[in-house]
Amino acid sequence: MRLLTLNALFKGDVRPRLRALAAHLAATPYDVVCLQEVLTRGGARLLAQLAPAYAHRRYHGTLVLKGGLVLLSRRPIVSCSFTRFPVTGPARPERLMRKGAQVAVLETPAGRLAVVNTHLSANRDDDWSPANRWTAVARAELTHLAGVVAALDPALPVVVTGDLNVPRDAAVLADFRAAAGLTDAMAGDLRPTYRPTPQWPAPPAFDHVLVRGATAACRLVFEEERVALRDGRSVYLSDHYGIEADLTLSGA
Repeated sequence: MRLLTLNALFKGDVRPRLRALAAHLAATPYDVVCLQEVLTRGGARLLAQLAPAYAHRRYHGTLVLKGGLVLLSRRPIVSCSFTRFPVTGPARPERLMRKGAQVAVLETPAGRLAVVNTHLSANRDDDWSPANRWTAVARAELTHLAGVVAALDPALPVVVTGDLNVPRDAAVLADFRAAAGLTDAMAGDLRPTYRPTPQWPAPPAFDHVLVRGATAACRLVFEEERVALRDGRSVYLSDHYGIEADLTLSGA
């Protein structure tokens, strides 16, 4: 099973970037693709139109998609639901995204697999210490997410993936992994997954692949890919790198 996760960036030249992403998806035989920050049904439909091999697709909402989450799959989807995180912490425009998690069960050649595609609230202080106000928001969201994972059939392999907006070595993430019984497939890899900028030359690893009942070999993608625009400019595919993961289910 090959998985891709990517925060697709909801602003700035969205449709050209989604078109380029769709071309990559059409040329690459991923089994399942988990996207974050695809905010509109139109964006999801564009991906479906340009990458039709992913015949099984799920997103939730009407015009604005809940959580900005889209799941594309070559494998049949047995079930899929969206759960919203509790509304906590300081008021912020980000609440309009209705952050949460998309929980899908896929039928694969090795058996059923639960895929949890998620995007947590951002830490606007860039401070993930336990006492920080945004760490409290992350803790509430991760506690809710741990309950979601716990409610899944314990015999079912699980992958939790997406932009968790907490660094790989954050204590709050370690607490979540322990509570949910998950292993970090990229443990010890502290390379950034948010694209460095002159203003932020060393961001953390925000994007994750966490597994239960499975192993995953992961690699970063889209580090250099640019999209040519009609006005002659070129832009990066996203402000995040993607992660490809080759999943092996236990017992497969």
